[in-house]
Amino acid sequence: MAVNYSTTAKNNRLDAVAATIDSGSGPGVLQIGTAGMATVLATIVLADPCAAAASGGVLTFSGFPRSDTSADADGTAAAARIRDSNGNDVITGLTVGVVGSGADIIFESVSFNVGEIITLNSATITAN
Repeated sequence: MAVNYSTTAKNNRLDAVAATIDSGSGPGVLQIGTAGMATVLATIVLADPCAAAASGGVLTFSGFPRSDTSADADGTAAAARIRDSNGNDVITGLTVGVVGSGADIIFESVSFNVGEIITLNSATITAN
C-alpha cells in the first residue's frame, strides 16, 4: 500500500529542505559532476534564501536562471548534489541528462568543457 502525505505535510517537509540548504553562512550550491560525483564539473550558486515557501507540494527555487560562468572541468555530467554553504550535503543522488532522459536535472548537452558557461533555467522539487 502506498503512503500518502497531505499537501501540508509535503510543504512542511520541502520547507525544511530549503531551510537546511540555507542553514550555512551563505548561499547553498548545486554541484554538477561526473558519475558518482567523481569530478565536479560546475557549481551553480543558489539564491539566499534558496526558495519561497513550498506550495502545492512543490518547492520552486528562486532567482533562476542561474549560471556557473566558468565550468571547472571537462567531462560528461551524470550526477548532482545540493550542499549548504558550509559544504554539507543536503540532497545527493540527483541524476543529470538531456531532454527526454527522465533525469532529475536537464541540460541541452551533458558534455561540459572547462571555462564554458553552464546555465540552469529553473529548479523545483516535487514531494511524493
